[in-house]
Amino acid sequence: MPTVDKIPLERLVAPGVLVDVQKAVAGNRDYQIRAQDLVDWEAQHGRIPDGCILMFRTGWGKFYPDSMKYLGTDKKGPAAVADLHFPGVSPSAARWIVANRKISGIGIDTASIDYGQSQLFETHQILYKEGLIAIENVARLEELPARGFEIIALPMKIEGGSGAPVRIIAVFW
Repeated sequence: MPTVDKIPLERLVAPGVLVDVQKAVAGNRDYQIRAQDLVDWEAQHGRIPDGCILMFRTGWGKFYPDSMKYLGTDKKGPAAVADLHFPGVSPSAARWIVANRKISGIGIDTASIDYGQSQLFETHQILYKEGLIAIENVARLEELPARGFEIIALPMKIEGGSGAPVRIIAVFW
């Protein structure tokens, strides 16, 4: 994965698609988005386009900034880690993405692309190894359709940075 200051602009301005998994997540704080969720989305909406930024709506954004609801704990720092509970993208879905689609990156309305109880952060490793970007804590995904918009995600250009705050907007076609 290139550092933040080295990500080409064309990877940060790209068509967007929204995969809404709220129904699958309902009642399961530790839901991991599956490859089957992507296959099901494509059956309904068509192939995920090359070069897109794939957004995942879990519905978790509605809990922000309530730490107990959003993260599963109001503890801070290392003491919080064992109590984190929120949905994320499963390693198997990440492997499916890199094996079957040529996207620029993903975004999600949770605190991490890996689910809260992840110990190995495999989804991060799988996607970053292939140079995909990841945008976490994305707000207002309920305003997006499944297709028909462009994402503009501009991170603070931190030299050598492995991450940065991002100003993200959607422009509808």
